[in-house]
Amino acid sequence: MTTQREANEAEIRRRVGGIVEGIRAKDLEVLRRLYTTDVVSFDVEPPLQHVGVDAKLKNWAKVFAFFQEVDYEVRDLTFTVGDDVAFGYCFGRLSGTLGNGTAVGGMWVRATFCFRKIDGRWLIAHDQVSVPFDVASGRGVTDLEP
Repeated sequence: MTTQREANEAEIRRRVGGIVEGIRAKDLEVLRRLYTTDVVSFDVEPPLQHVGVDAKLKNWAKVFAFFQEVDYEVRDLTFTVGDDVAFGYCFGRLSGTLGNGTAVGGMWVRATFCFRKIDGRWLIAHDQVSVPFDVASGRGVTDLEP
């Protein structure tokens, strides 16, 4: 018998799968349905935070404009799930074919998701994407693999 916690985690995993599908389809409306209206995102692109679903989607629209075809891969997805909040983390890699036809393998990033259960639906209330930082050079390290 499946517990409520297991059912919640399965639904959250489907939501992350929805992120992957939305990115691959370059479909902003699919992505919109996965976030709270007041989502706070600490993405790899400036500024330090993107507040609200429209700001988050504007960031995705910029990414989609660069790619003719885009792919997203998730590895080592792990969750801790409560009754109405959950958090998880994974490694993610955005890759694809640029508008000029150049194939890019992308880079691995660290991603954290915080979900809230609102009206029976698990939605992303916060996410953070980052790369490790080399203190000596002052630059992000983008060539690491999980």
